[in-house]
Formats: sequence, C-alpha cells, structure tokens
Amino acid sequence: MKRVLILFGLIITLGLFVTSCYKDVILPEAAVDPDGPPQFVSYSTDLAPLFNSSCALSGCHINGGPHKPYMNTDISWQQIVNGGFVDLNFPKNSKLYIEINGDMRDHIPSAKDRQKVYDWIRNGAPNN
Repeated sequence: MKRVLILFGLIITLGLFVTSCYKDVILPEAAVDPDGPPQFVSYSTDLAPLFNSSCALSGCHINGGPHKPYMNTDISWQQIVNGGFVDLNFPKNSKLYIEINGDMRDHIPSAKDRQKVYDWIRNGAPNN
C-alpha cells in the first residue's frame, strides 16, 4: 500500500511539473527604419480608424471637444491637413508627428502605427 501511495505521489508530482512548464514568448516589434523609403499608407483605411479609435473615442479629440484637431473619421483629414498639423517640407517637424511620439505616445503605442503616420506625411498627406 505504501508503494502505491509513493508511486501515485510521484505521478502527481511529475504531472504537475510537466504541465507547469509553460513560458510566454513575447517577441519585440521588428525594428523600423524611420528614414527608409516611405511605404504606401491609405488615410481612410489605415489612419482614420486609428485616429478615431485612439483619439476621438477617448473624448479628447471629438468634434467640439477640448482639443484640436478633431479626429472623428468624417472630418479628421481636413482638420489635420488644413489645421496646420502636418509639415510636408519637414515631416519630422509636423505637430502631429511630434505629439504622437511625445505626449500622445500612450494613445498610439505601436511603433508601426506611428511609422504609418510618418510615412503618410512623407507621401504628401493625401486624402486617399
């Protein structure tokens, strides 16, 4: 009887040991060369939904809200481009680029999304 209990205890211990050997693997984001050739970015497909979900829905950049530009999907392009938030001659000097890499970085934490904004500005900030 003692052998059976010891054997049972060893099997339970081994079972717990084997099932507890799980390790999360978190891969870092791929390095992005910010000054590499700009990739194609669609404002309506890539950026408008990002700005709407990250900026407008938080209540800060909503139409009539406390902060400009207003990032509602239907007016965000006009607000950003006509409001002086992009500098097509010096994209890194764009207010939008500076803010999403500074104080507003918490709202757009993905380096890939921030790179899309930068590439969009370098491509001339088209309404596409």
